[in-house]
Amino acid sequence: MPGGRLTQQDRRQIALGLAEGLAYAEIARGLDRPTSTITREVMRNGGPTAYRADLAHRATEHRTHRRRGAAPRAPGTPPQEHGRDAEAVREYEEVFATVFMQSGLPRMTARVLAGLYTTDSGSLSASELAGRLQISLASVSKAITFLEGQGLIRRERDERRRERYVVDDDVMYQSTMASARATAHLGEIARQGVGIIGPGTPAGARLENIARFVEFISESIARAADHARDILHTKPGATPD
Repeated sequence: MPGGRLTQQDRRQIALGLAEGLAYAEIARGLDRPTSTITREVMRNGGPTAYRADLAHRATEHRTHRRRGAAPRAPGTPPQEHGRDAEAVREYEEVFATVFMQSGLPRMTARVLAGLYTTDSGSLSASELAGRLQISLASVSKAITFLEGQGLIRRERDERRRERYVVDDDVMYQSTMASARATAHLGEIARQGVGIIGPGTPAGARLENIARFVEFISESIARAADHARDILHTKPGATPD
């Protein structure tokens, strides 16, 4: 397979493939590239619905120029943990944040969440997040408030009584259950409308169908979350209750 960076013409072919609804693997075959290359290219440049070839090309050139102009690592600075490629990690965090943005999170909030998920401890303080992402403490605070309100992170204090923000298995479970409850609430509201509008009317029948659908979905989500927690989060050798 050819090496080197994607050209502007490559990016135009990617944009055409996305417009035609082609899968990443099919676009990759047309360019004789790995599917992972196309996936990273699209996700770091707005995702499949917002990808623009010329904008993606300029953004890549800007990142390359910024990388070349960055100061070299100072002597004595510890390398990335586990021998990781710092640039590859940074680019992956951009891709991860883009996925969160596509699900509705604001950009800065998505970057904070991605930063937490990609740190080994799964726990960072406000100052650590600000330094890691090169953003202000005010931006961190705003993002944390939003994420906590959505049940996507939790707060705890370390041995020095410093506040830290945490993502872990339990946070994911609680977030999923909160989503199930929100879905169930929509079903309750729809069912109230059936009584008000009338069960024998077209609008009433529509609301009844909505209520049944979302109730089924919310119950399925809750059961799946409980089941996954029992199986996936049980330590080896332990038996679920």
